[in-house]
Amino acid sequence: MPKHEFFVDMTCEGCSNAVTRVLHRLGGVQFDIDLPNKKVYIDSEHNVDTLLETLKKTGKSASYLGEKST
Repeated sequence: MPKHEFFVDMTCEGCSNAVTRVLHRLGGVQFDIDLPNKKVYIDSEHNVDTLLETLKKTGKSASYLGEKST
């Protein structure tokens, strides 16, 4: 599964909880949240557009940084 790296403008635990909520709702994802660096790493078969739109549902600014080599 490809691992994708996203920037999400998270400032607190509540922000990272919102990211966790929307990704669990989407399903079919494994992810790590790096709150200090405002990054989310996602393993998923979903395409990048779907993942980005899902992250934007948090109301936070989000952008795709690229595929992360494991």
